[in-house]
Amino acid sequence: MVKQTYTNHTRRFPLVHFVIFPLLILNFLYQAFRLYQERSMDRSGWLVLAIVFMLIALSARVQALVVQDRTIRLEERLRYKELLSPELAKQASDLPTGKIIALRFASDEELSDLVGQVLGGKLTTSKEIKMAVKNWRGDHLRV
Repeated sequence: MVKQTYTNHTRRFPLVHFVIFPLLILNFLYQAFRLYQERSMDRSGWLVLAIVFMLIALSARVQALVVQDRTIRLEERLRYKELLSPELAKQASDLPTGKIIALRFASDEELSDLVGQVLGGKLTTSKEIKMAVKNWRGDHLRV
């Protein structure tokens, strides 16, 4: 498995990103073209159905990501309790989800320092947090 870093940590889910979404877009374009050729209620219905299929796929993807974010937030809050002082763990647990998700890449050794920098306002965005991580802790399960 390739060592994960900031530059290669984003993931694509091939079935969704390279098969399902492109096919849905092609279907939408085809239905829009057919409606342009032949304006009818039947063709309009097929175009609406193509839009509904795209919305279903998008909704399923967003819901999966939200569940993953909730799981990461829970895992990290448990990790904070193990590695940080009770006061720092409480403050870190109250951070916005995006910052908690970015901090998950920090190694156990540097977590306390990075949490302090986030709470102190030195690191304000997820990108800044991720770029400040020196010893990257990979997350190979996210889809």
